[in-house]
Amino acid sequence: MVNRRGFARRMAATVPVLPALASMVEGGQAGGTATPPPGRGPMDGSPVGDMLPGQKWRVHDRNRTQPRKVTPGEPIPTSSAPSDAMVLFDGKDLSQWNGRGRGGVAGPPGWKVENGYIELVPRTGSLVTKDSFGDVQLHLEWMTPAGEDASRVGQFRGNSGVILMGHYEIQVLSSYNNPTYPDGSAGAIYGLYPPMVNPCLPEGQWNSYDIGFEAPRFEESKLVKPAYVTLFFNGVLVHNRMALLGTTSREPIAAYTPHPAELPLVLQGHAGPARFRNIWIRRLRGYDA
Repeated sequence: MVNRRGFARRMAATVPVLPALASMVEGGQAGGTATPPPGRGPMDGSPVGDMLPGQKWRVHDRNRTQPRKVTPGEPIPTSSAPSDAMVLFDGKDLSQWNGRGRGGVAGPPGWKVENGYIELVPRTGSLVTKDSFGDVQLHLEWMTPAGEDASRVGQFRGNSGVILMGHYEIQVLSSYNNPTYPDGSAGAIYGLYPPMVNPCLPEGQWNSYDIGFEAPRFEESKLVKPAYVTLFFNGVLVHNRMALLGTTSREPIAAYTPHPAELPLVLQGHAGPARFRNIWIRRLRGYDA
């Protein structure tokens, strides 16, 4: 198996955009009349993969039903960190993070900090926590800035990700009025499960993720317990302890590779644009700990 970018290079394919979806994105998010360039339409991106076990869809199936839109309650959760949490970003600096470029090369973080948020800077790689984590509760807030080029649609609009242990991605994407393959939309467990509903807010407004994550367990090279993800997206439950099939970047379908019990958290450097703020994490030690 290979990661999804390598797989896409080897299996480039043209996928027709369904007329209903094309009409939804005509004119783009910004209300203009720009047309996306070839190969960068709403359904372009990672290639269609294998059948998903227990589902009737393939990985990145373009015919999968779009998540139903709901309006989240207000105010959107912006909770401060509990006393036993580690604050990963307090609006001031990136002291808890390293940068990681192509090929996994480590270095100083290349994203910028301003006005109390972190902003993804294209072609500077990802952010990786200095600490490692296993089972966690994670809170963060993210936004797609308003006023972006109307020709940027689908996976090319606001794309980033929250990658637990550097293996298990929850997608960040402009998804208020920006259809794409459903398991690549905001709040999706990438390539596995779309969110049950779509509570994403318009560009220029802050969204929140509250994540409960149980790390997988390995005995030597054997998986003995899968990873599980629970996600509240803007206070709305969109994943309820969903078992993962493995590393979400693997194509044509996720698969596990044995790894340590704790690994760093990653904020993905991708197409962007994306901003993040108020990031904190708690290690879950179980009952009577």
